[in-house]
Amino acid sequence: MSDIGWKTGFEIELLAPAGKSRRDLAQAIAQKAGGHAKRCFYPQSEPSVVEGTPVFENLILGFNAYDLKGDLIATCVDDLTIRHDLDQMRESLADWYRIVSDDARLLRLVMAQCDPDADRQSVLLPVADLFGTDLVEEDDLVRLADSMSAPIALAASLPGERERPCELITPPIEVNHRERLQSLLIAAEDLGFSVPVEAAVHVHFDAQRLCNAQVFSHLVQALSRHGPQLRRLVSTNPNCVRLAPVPTWLTKVTKTEAFQRMEWGDACALLKENKLSKYCDYNFLNLVHAFPGKNTFEVRIFPGSMDAAQIVEFASLFEAILNWCIDAPSGSKPERRLKHFIAALPLSADSKQKWLR
Repeated sequence: MSDIGWKTGFEIELLAPAGKSRRDLAQAIAQKAGGHAKRCFYPQSEPSVVEGTPVFENLILGFNAYDLKGDLIATCVDDLTIRHDLDQMRESLADWYRIVSDDARLLRLVMAQCDPDADRQSVLLPVADLFGTDLVEEDDLVRLADSMSAPIALAASLPGERERPCELITPPIEVNHRERLQSLLIAAEDLGFSVPVEAAVHVHFDAQRLCNAQVFSHLVQALSRHGPQLRRLVSTNPNCVRLAPVPTWLTKVTKTEAFQRMEWGDACALLKENKLSKYCDYNFLNLVHAFPGKNTFEVRIFPGSMDAAQIVEFASLFEAILNWCIDAPSGSKPERRLKHFIAALPLSADSKQKWLR
């Protein structure tokens, strides 16, 4: 099958076998390329059951794999949604921990000041020095507060086997997508990694060509109309969490002629008046806010997979949808039935027949 022609990044959720970790995968990927692996912090959030604190912000331990020239090949991080096959009663590994706060800004400060290779007892010392306070150790926690006792962050040991989940993240890939993915996934397969019960594959499409109100309107209308059928078409994992349909307000706002005629900056300002979430079938948040280094449109509905050809085939379907959104004339609407919409997409004959079947 042919490759895709869009600059894309991939997030592939995997699970290490018992006794192995995502560090092993990062090291194997790096060694294969004659490079090295280095420990890093990686931000993630999770829902909180604490009243008044809807979300806990986390810095989890990840590992960057670099090639011989020092270029990043992949990053292997935790995924907090993967829990099913883990023995949480096992003792936490001595040199593994996470840093938690109720404020993402404070964790960005930690990332800027602290060394991910430091141990749990000392990792927060640079930030403690900034605030002029001391760290307080309590059992498996190291707490940091300011001079008024307001909490800043804590370093906590991990539940058992939290080293096994691995979200394999690629940098943006411009060419040879399938070959690049296959190399990474063969390394995972050789180590005995598997697809977790809750797994998904996320694909980030570079959003540069989508930054247009008319194109964005076409995209929202197509995904709003065909969202449930597209889930069934790609066999979205029913155990995958943090998914949701396209927000009704977004569909309503973007379908108007007035919106489609807007300059892109004005359209983004209007969309920012409402709250977008990344935890949807389709993540428009990065595109609208144009976060540095992550101006992407993310598709989150693909099931877990270790098959590079299948992952690229998923991506090619949505590449065709994006190209339809770009090329469709003003006022165009997606076909009402998904099979008619697919028939109108710029796909190869073989791919089109595969999806239509």
